[in-house]
Amino acid sequence: MHVASLHLYPLKSCAQLDTASLEITPRGPAGDRRWLVVDGDHRFMTARQHARLVGIRAVPAAGGLRLDAGDLPTLHVPVPAHAPRRRVTIWRDSVDVPDAGDAAAHWLTRYLGTTARLVHMDDAARRAVDPAFAAPGDEVAFADAYPLMVISQAALDGLNARLPTPVSMTRFRPNVVIADSAPHAEDTWSRVRIGDIEFDAVKACTRCVFTTVEPATMTRDPDGEPLRTLTGYRRTPAGVTFGMNLIPRGTGTLRMGDPVVALG
Repeated sequence: MHVASLHLYPLKSCAQLDTASLEITPRGPAGDRRWLVVDGDHRFMTARQHARLVGIRAVPAAGGLRLDAGDLPTLHVPVPAHAPRRRVTIWRDSVDVPDAGDAAAHWLTRYLGTTARLVHMDDAARRAVDPAFAAPGDEVAFADAYPLMVISQAALDGLNARLPTPVSMTRFRPNVVIADSAPHAEDTWSRVRIGDIEFDAVKACTRCVFTTVEPATMTRDPDGEPLRTLTGYRRTPAGVTFGMNLIPRGTGTLRMGDPVVALG
């Protein structure tokens, strides 16, 4: 098994960035989901409810983030320094994070057509991983629940063989895609080494309506695919699963082609 591709999502729910390497930190890939769009009540917004979020291309830039979407002018957002902090809600967690300012809020509000603000997870912010699946001190940024997620290419191939119209891996938003494995090999892992870094494989990734959003068109599949088909053969007591959530047990760099070794 080896790494087939690596991906980054600087802004939660934004367009996927393909990369040749990922710097792994305790919170996951450096720069991954460190920015978040929130509504007027400071509650997180995702493409589950606002599919147009996947049309935003967010690219890390010197000292901040560059945002592009639609016909809007490019916006450069500096990392907030000495900015007001906001208590934002993401799932059941409340996190104290700095606000990225009015220019970003106006840009996002104009693009989404609803009140929105941008916040940033800095080093002072803390969000713990669910202790039922983590060790004391494990943290996550603005990913749904875990620092990073891996999927085997064979799992997608097996799904596409069942679908009337194939879908791309962008529907599932992994950080790491594995080649030359059995379909859903990741289901069997409890620990894995990718390159020189070991990870705990802690929980299969449960899937929702987000998988029905086609990033290229920012629209939902009218037949509820691929979630409808996945439900037919990937339903578990925990939900419909596809991919595996990982917690790093080291730091370093993942690269394309790195070997992948199941350790347990």
